[in-house]
Formats: sequence, C-alpha cells, structure tokens
Amino acid sequence: MSYTAADPDSPPHSRGPAQRATEGWAFLVESIRNHRTVGSIAPSGKSLANLLTDPLLERAPRTSNVLEVGAGTGSVTRVLLSRIPRGSHLDIVEANTHFAAHLRHLVHGYPNLLEKQEQVRVHNTFVEQLATDRRYDVIVSGLPFANFSPGQVAEIMGRYLDLLRPGGTLTYFSYCGSRWVRTLLTSRPEARRQRDVKGLLNQYHHQYAVGCWTVWGNLPPAQVWQLRRPMDAVSASGASAVQPEISR
Repeated sequence: MSYTAADPDSPPHSRGPAQRATEGWAFLVESIRNHRTVGSIAPSGKSLANLLTDPLLERAPRTSNVLEVGAGTGSVTRVLLSRIPRGSHLDIVEANTHFAAHLRHLVHGYPNLLEKQEQVRVHNTFVEQLATDRRYDVIVSGLPFANFSPGQVAEIMGRYLDLLRPGGTLTYFSYCGSRWVRTLLTSRPEARRQRDVKGLLNQYHHQYAVGCWTVWGNLPPAQVWQLRRPMDAVSASGASAVQPEISR
C-alpha cells in the first residue's frame, strides 16, 4: 500500500488527549505482551522524536529515501511525515502486527497525504527480512537493542549499514541508566548479555558515530546516537564490519 507524504511546512498530525491515552495504553499492553521486542512502556516523547529525525531537516530541501524501523504507535512517524520533503520516499518497518495496523491507519489518515507526491509504505516485517533494493539517506531506529542478543544487534546494525547510502545517517536511542538497573536486578548471564551488547554498540560508535545527545525531558531520559556510513564504504558486511565480542 502506497501513499503520498505531507508537506514539510504543514503541522504534525495533531492528537487529542483521548487518542494519546489510547495509544499509550496500546503501547503498554504490547510492551507487556512482547517486552523483548517492544522494549519500553511508553512511546517516544516529542523532543526525542524531533532529535531522531533531525538528519532529515539537515538534508532539506533535497529529496530523501528514509527508513524507520520499530515505529511502534507512530510518535516518530508523525514527525517524519511532517518533515519529509516533496519527492521523497518513506518505508516504515514494524514487526508487531498490532502496531503495523495502527501505523497504516495513521498514514492513511494523515492530513493532505494523498495530495502530495512522496511515497510512504508500512511493512509488517523484521528489518532483516525487508525485501528492497532501495538505499537510504536516513535511517531512524526505534528497536530496543538492550533486549537483544549481541548476535542479533550485530546482524541488525550490519543490515542498517548495508541499507545506508555512503554518507547516509543512522539515528537510534537507548534509555539512560537502564543497563545498570538491569545488571543489578537480573541474573549473571543476563548481566553478561547486557555488557556484551553495550560493548558491541561501543565498537560501532567508535567507528561510525558523529554525534550523541541526551534528552533529559523524555520519560525515561534517553541518549540519541547518530552514526554515518563513510563515503568510501563498500559494504558493511565486508572486512570492516564490527564483530561481536562475547564475554566468557
């Protein structure tokens, strides 16, 4: 299903208190039901969503191919739709069936969407299984890396870098202090997994990061990372790919 995106100068799709409450409740229910893949109990706040999508503003007014992964109930999607330039393409990937249906409804009802030329598509799948030949200028990830194994994180990050055009930007976030809380409250194997994931992401930061910011106003506070694929990169799956180092 394809749609056209909103004018970058138009206001974001407004939500009333009842709709925000409904979405918040839906997010909470899915986080309890699928905590390993949802990873939070509330959607991203406005400040966090704005910071995650800033690379799109930096590219404006140039057209962009944009990929959002782990869109949830669409708090970041709304900002992308309001900012995406005319002639751009937005792919939204969400593995949760309930969230994907909600996102299709959101996209279909977005103001003026059908009057523009930009293409927007919702994919109910995992990003590792996304079938596309498209390469992206901007990727925004909402996936809960802290809930995954190091191998899963390495596979997803490698996929992101493969999908990025040389010079393309990836943004993602993690919650401040969550690793330390989990380390204190979980088993030794779980603490080791958390440490290995953190170490793996640090390797990606060392190799590709161009910025890091903390959004203290989010609930809970979040750290946003911005990574960029080098202009001379050949393939993230080649010799320069980061390999997970698993603790023993």
